[in-house]
Amino acid sequence: MPFEPTRAAIAAMGTTLTPDLLGRVRALYDAEQAALVRAVPAAATDLAYGPHERHRLDLYGAADGALKPVLVFVHGGGFLRGDKGGSQAETWPNASVGRMAAQAGLIGAVINYRLAPDHTWPAGSEDVLAALDWLVAHVADHGGDPQRIVLMGTSAGAVHVAGAIRLRPDLAVRGAVLLSGLYGHTPLDERDMAYYGPAESYAARAPREAMATTALPLLVAIAEFDPPRFQAEYLGLMADRLARHGTMPRAHVASGHNHYSMAMHLGTADRRLADEIVAFVRETCA
Repeated sequence: MPFEPTRAAIAAMGTTLTPDLLGRVRALYDAEQAALVRAVPAAATDLAYGPHERHRLDLYGAADGALKPVLVFVHGGGFLRGDKGGSQAETWPNASVGRMAAQAGLIGAVINYRLAPDHTWPAGSEDVLAALDWLVAHVADHGGDPQRIVLMGTSAGAVHVAGAIRLRPDLAVRGAVLLSGLYGHTPLDERDMAYYGPAESYAARAPREAMATTALPLLVAIAEFDPPRFQAEYLGLMADRLARHGTMPRAHVASGHNHYSMAMHLGTADRRLADEIVAFVRETCA
């Protein structure tokens, strides 16, 4: 779909995350993403990286020639829902990020993780680490280089990636891509207590300090029409990094996008954020 009509449609949706918004955003990209499903089939699906039924990941990209950098994508869903997607046209959300990686000559890994309220903090971040450990051990069998892995998450997935860095500061990855995440610069929302627990626990559990101090290369992105809380988190992280390091991390403002289209449009003709992500992976994995 041409970008300008899409931008106008997204702008008209505002910045509030309403129950019907996800479906309205998805409808903007269904046709283009269905074509991507046909063009880039999954290389392997439902690989178990742990004992739980949600400990599954899919791989995209051909195992041909030299081992390729690996981009690991962690979906969003407010800690309570979400799925890695699949190999059918109707299950393209989130899987499209793996296909985008494959199109760029990378190996894309898209994971599921345990969900709240049954699995609370730090389960999501522990699952990112478990998936990473599995990939380090096995991704070479699928064409990926275990020494050149970049983690990427959107929304709750970005929180889990940041949390994984908090839990394991010496994480053996080349960098992290964080889309529209919450890092601890704003008060805990009541809806997120299902994962984090009571508000008085939040400061000790949020990954704010880890994001401020990590030496890993970061690419931090926010959408023009993200809710104000997410925009404040982005600005807080930028300011924190500047105050502590004298520089800000690599960053991107996705103009014309909202909280959901941020990840949903990846793999479409709107290449601005995709190109930034791919360039970051290639540079950090050089």
